Amino acid sequence: MPESLFGTPFIAAPMAGGTSTPSLVQAVHEAGGLGFLAAGYKSPEAMTAEISVARALGVRFGMNVFVPDRDALSPGPEARSRLEAYRAELEPEAARYGVSLPPLRLDDDDAWQQKIEALVNDPVEVVSFAFGLPGSAVVASLQKAGTMVITSVTSVEEAQAAAEEGPDALVVQHESAGAHSTAFLPDSPGPTAITTAELVTHVRSAVGLPLVAAGAVVDGTALRGVLAAGAVAAQIGTALLRTEESGARQTHKDALGDPAFTSTAITRAFTGRAARSLVNDFVRNHQDAPEGYPAIHHLTAPIRAAASAAGDPHRLNLWAGTGWRQARTGSARDVVREFLSGL
Repeated sequence: MPESLFGTPFIAAPMAGGTSTPSLVQAVHEAGGLGFLAAGYKSPEAMTAEISVARALGVRFGMNVFVPDRDALSPGPEARSRLEAYRAELEPEAARYGVSLPPLRLDDDDAWQQKIEALVNDPVEVVSFAFGLPGSAVVASLQKAGTMVITSVTSVEEAQAAAEEGPDALVVQHESAGAHSTAFLPDSPGPTAITTAELVTHVRSAVGLPLVAAGAVVDGTALRGVLAAGAVAAQIGTALLRTEESGARQTHKDALGDPAFTSTAITRAFTGRAARSLVNDFVRNHQDAPEGYPAIHHLTAPIRAAASAAGDPHRLNLWAGTGWRQARTGSARDVVREFLSGL
């Protein structure tokens, strides 16, 4: 097996919302990979509690943190009006389950400062960032504490901007990846990358940092492909969603194996941020959902919770990459071992 910056070419993607559990991290570690926990949507106390659990298991792991979008925390009148209109559009969805929609919440920065302080004061091996640039001072403070820092990007332009802050590596996410896009710059006229390997090649030509490929890495063949393109590892999420150690909702796991779902699409309907999901009724019915993360995440939360309780996959965010059909059940240990066999 080729060694990399991380001691393994297999990195389990951080999946927020409860999917990335300490048990999943343990299974990935024991099979030869590096697991990640996700701080997103958790309080700083919950984040540090999960760190304690993972440490007690004696496994290597990283922690992922969402970078808040300051513009989204203070939307102008037009953006706020669009959010209020979308809230009204969602009322029939809430009525279906007899739940109430909360008022718009525009102050949620995901406890950014408190989480950074906790990770500096009690450092973990690796910290990765998504949804934006953490800032040079944050990168330097974590590195001074002994932490490896990774920033997530989706284009050459984002990679160049991220590299200026001095991280140790970049996650290069292709649009085929499941769940939220980590994009933070407007669409740019850069080179088009049809595959994840092509995107890695483009970014590798522009920056000198180690790269981790993400998006449609569904098996060992795909893993070998991105490594050949110059990545030092791949970040893999969808392939682990259905495993027994995954904390994904059972309705979500079942939908990934349901032949009734035939495609994925990029949607803002669930959270206000572009994310790839299986196409269900909610995606089809709200194709014009506005931008507004995490305000829309909070608006749809009671609908998604009720849908999960009812076993209704059509009002649940069924995050999935384009290779979702190859996601398998069983232990994550077996999934990781299959990926790594033959390397």
